Amino acid sequence: MPNLVISIGVLLIALGGYSYFGSISRSTMTLIPGMLGAVIVVCGLLALKEHLRKHAMHGAAAFALLGVIGGIGPLAMGGTSRFPPLMIQATTGMMILSGLLLAVAVRSMIMARRANTQE
Repeated sequence: MPNLVISIGVLLIALGGYSYFGSISRSTMTLIPGMLGAVIVVCGLLALKEHLRKHAMHGAAAFALLGVIGGIGPLAMGGTSRFPPLMIQATTGMMILSGLLLAVAVRSMIMARRANTQE
C-alpha cells in the first residue's frame, strides 16, 4: 500500500508540473496538484516504516479527501467559463487520482479492521 501512495503522489507531482509549465500564465493555482502530491509522497515514505504506517496512511487518506474536495471546487464555481482549460484539466486529474487513493485507502482500512476483529 505505501508504494501505491507514493506512486499516486508522484503522478500528482507530475500533473502539477505539467499544468504549471504547460500554462502560459504560470499561475500558482496550477501547482496545487503537485503540492498535494508532495505531501502524499511524504506520507507514503513514512508509511514504509512499520510503526508509522497506520498514522501515515490515515494522513494520506485525509489529504486525498482534500484533493477530491479541492477538485470539486473549481468545477462547481463556474468550470470552464471562469478558469483556464489547463487548470480545469489539472484539478479534474487531481480529483480523480485523489478519489482513487481515497477509495483504496478506505477499503484497506476496512479490511484491516475486519482482520483485527476476527483475531
